[in-house]
Amino acid sequence: MNVRHLTFRLLQVYATVVHSGSVSEAARQLHLTQPTVSQQLKRLGEAVGEPLLIVRQGRLVPTEAGRELYRASREVLGRFDDFQDYLEALRGGERGRFSIALVNTAQYVLPRLLGPYSQAFPEVDVTLHIGNRRQMLTRFERQDDDLYVFSHPPSLAHALAGRFLRNPLVVVAPHDHPLAHHERIAMGELLGERFLLREPGSATRMMFESWLQEHGLSLGPTLQMASNEAIRVGVAAGMGLTVLSEHVLPPEHPDLVILPVTDFPIESHWQFIVRRDRRLPHAALGFLGFAAGHLDECVEPRFVANELKEMLGRLGT
Repeated sequence: MNVRHLTFRLLQVYATVVHSGSVSEAARQLHLTQPTVSQQLKRLGEAVGEPLLIVRQGRLVPTEAGRELYRASREVLGRFDDFQDYLEALRGGERGRFSIALVNTAQYVLPRLLGPYSQAFPEVDVTLHIGNRRQMLTRFERQDDDLYVFSHPPSLAHALAGRFLRNPLVVVAPHDHPLAHHERIAMGELLGERFLLREPGSATRMMFESWLQEHGLSLGPTLQMASNEAIRVGVAAGMGLTVLSEHVLPPEHPDLVILPVTDFPIESHWQFIVRRDRRLPHAALGFLGFAAGHLDECVEPRFVANELKEMLGRLGT
């Protein structure tokens, strides 16, 4: 390969095609014609001397050599983005941008950090992407974002996690449930009732099903619902019980009650996840540092902040 034939524009076009999976979509995003994009890809393939893209299920996907070039392209383009941010910071103070992808339930907790952060750094542009666990894992694999928030992080060698907040999972019932005022309830007493659950693959559901398996229990009737809000409304209306993150419940919830089930709450933690093979923007590192230093003021508890500081140390900050 003659690297002198590689240009910034060629790498930008290639990275956009890989990300979008389509020449036409890449052309739309880059405000180019499709023939121009195709010609750029041809030039790039000739410069590299290896096939870079193949068609699979109607999408353009990179070959093995193409994946390595994509990683290199993202690194180069990311460095130029950082350089632009650096120049803007020199000229106008603290500036920059980064993106966070978070699973649905995390939207109930992350604003408690983002609110104070945005007030302290109003010139930093933060983009949020919210979806279910499967969607966020896809974004993680595609390297679409800088930071990710999971309660059950992906078990991948290139994932680095730092816990920042307890995420207790509790059994929730309508306020007039017959067992609402008992001091202690065995889960076995509830298994005949309908449970409202998120889709298979959601972290809360996985942890609840794992807990049941460990205790030799199995659920009776269940009803799958698309969102935590729908589940909360359904439980309040008497449709059944559920297991939810305690963070999903508002401070005052007179139509709902947390049942005192033995061995509950199930303990988990919200965690920031970064990719070891992705260079984080300065703004993203600054946000993690801000979070580690302000957890005691914004959320809780202190020992989790220490874990986040350890994560920052492993990132070399």
